[in-house]
Amino acid sequence: MASLQYSSLKNPTHKIQTLQHVTSSSSSSNNITKTRKNLRFIIPNKFQTNKRTAAVIKMAATLSSSLEIDHDQDELSPEDHRPLSQIWREISGENNWQNLLDPMNSHLRREIIRYGEMAQACYDSFDFDPNSKYCGTCKYQGSHFFEKLGMAGRGYTLTRFLYATSNINLPNFFQKSSAAGSVWSPHANWMGYVAVSTDEDEVRRLGRRDVVVAWRGTVTYLEWIHDLKDILRPAHFRNDPSIKIESGFFDLYTSKEKTCNYCAFSAREQVLAELRRIIHRYSGENLSITITGHSLGASLALLSAYDIAEMKLNIVDDGQEILNKIPITVFSFSGPRVGNLKFKERCEELGIKVLRIVNVHDKVPTVPGIIANEKFQYQKYIEDAISFPWSYAHVGVELALDHKRSPFLKKTSDLRCAHNLEAHLHLVDGYHGKDRRFCLVEERDIALVNKCCDFLKSDFGVPPNWWQDEHKGMVRSGDGRWVLPERPRVETHPPDTAHHFEQVIKYARAKLELF
Repeated sequence: MASLQYSSLKNPTHKIQTLQHVTSSSSSSNNITKTRKNLRFIIPNKFQTNKRTAAVIKMAATLSSSLEIDHDQDELSPEDHRPLSQIWREISGENNWQNLLDPMNSHLRREIIRYGEMAQACYDSFDFDPNSKYCGTCKYQGSHFFEKLGMAGRGYTLTRFLYATSNINLPNFFQKSSAAGSVWSPHANWMGYVAVSTDEDEVRRLGRRDVVVAWRGTVTYLEWIHDLKDILRPAHFRNDPSIKIESGFFDLYTSKEKTCNYCAFSAREQVLAELRRIIHRYSGENLSITITGHSLGASLALLSAYDIAEMKLNIVDDGQEILNKIPITVFSFSGPRVGNLKFKERCEELGIKVLRIVNVHDKVPTVPGIIANEKFQYQKYIEDAISFPWSYAHVGVELALDHKRSPFLKKTSDLRCAHNLEAHLHLVDGYHGKDRRFCLVEERDIALVNKCCDFLKSDFGVPPNWWQDEHKGMVRSGDGRWVLPERPRVETHPPDTAHHFEQVIKYARAKLELF
C-alpha cells in the first residue's frame, strides 16, 4: 500500500486554514476590515514539534504576513445550499455550465475535484516500475481497488478494468517490464476502470445512479506527445467519413491483440460492453454516464463519450415505447485535441457535455492542431473546401486556470508541473472566478501537489515525488528475508463481454432506423 493513503490526507499536520475559518472565529465587534490569510500548519498535541516543523511554521507565518488580503467575502464564490440531487443535471452540464464557472459554483467545484480524484486513482494504482514483472498493471485487485486507495467511502463499486494493446505507434506512452523471466503480458497495459454508484445513500445524494469511466494518462513524462503524427483518420463509428480523429488515439481505442488475453477485446469493445451490461442491469433507474481522464486519458474520455453517443448506447427504452436519453458528461483534465471540426460539431449534435479543465501554462492542450484549430477564423472553410489534413478543434467548455495565482506553487521551467493532475485539482480548490483571488475552500492537502512532481514551494517542507509503495512493495518473509510477493492473477475480461458488445452493435443499428 502507498505510504500515505487518501484517508490520511486530511491529517491536520498539513491542513490549511482558509479565510472562512479565520473570520468565523472572529468577533463581529472587532470591526476588522483586513485580515491575513492564515497559512500555518496545525500541529496535533500528540506530536512533539521538532525544529523542522518549527521552521515550517515560522515560514508559513512569514508568508502569511506577505499575503495581506482585503477582508471582502464578495471575492469568494458563494456556497450553493441547494441539494445536489435537485440540480445534478445542471452541474453535469445540461446548460453548458452557464453561470456556474464565474463565480465558481460550490457543487461544481466539489464534483470536478471528485471526478478528478477518480482519474488520479488510475495513476496511484498503476505499476510504473520497469523492474517489476507486473509493470503496466493495476497494483490492486478490482474488489479492493477503492479500499486500497482510501476511497472506500465514496459509494462506488468497480465493475471492470480496461486494457489496451501496446502494439501501436505510441511507444512513449506504454510501460513495459524489463524484468527477467515471465511477465504478466508482453502486449497489454492497464488503462482504467468502470465503476457504478452502489451505495444507496450516495445514489440519493447524487440524485441518480452514476456510471463512471476513468481513463489513465501518463504522469511521469510528456514524450508521448512527440509520437502524435497529427494524422486524421475517419472514425467510422457512423457512415460519415468527414468526422475524423487523430490516428494514434483511434488506434489506442480500437486496436486489439488476439494472442493476448487482456487485449483480445479492444478498449472500445470493453467499455461499450460493460456500459451495456450496467445499463441493462439498472434498467428503469435514473442514470448518468460520467467519463473522466487526464492527459492522454482525457482524449480517450472524449473519444469514448462520442462513441457511446454515436452508438446510441445512452438511448434506452423505458418499456412503454418511450426513448429516454442518459446524459453523458466528460470532465477532461489537460486533454489534447482529439478530432477535426466535424468531430466537434457532431459531439455537440449528440448532446455530449464536455468541461475541459486546463492550466493556461500547460502545453498539452495546445496540440495537435497548432496551425489550424478552433481559434482560426477560416477553419471551417479549409476543412470543407480544401480538406486540410491538420485541422483540429477542442470540444466543450473550457475552465482556464493559472498556477501563477496560487501562493503555494513555485516558479519552475519543468513542463510536467504545469501538466500535473494533482496541481490542477489544487487550482480548482482555490478558484472562485476569473478575477477573484485564489483561496482554498475544500481543504485538500497541499502535500498532494508534490505526489509526483516538484511544484510546491520548498518552504512548505513537502518532499517532491513522495508517493510510493511502502518499501517499494517488498515484504519480510517468515525466515526474515525481504522479498517481492507474488500478486494475485491479474483480472481479464468477464465471460459475457462478447455477448454484450454484439448487443451494442445490434441495437445501435436498430436505433439508427428510428432517427
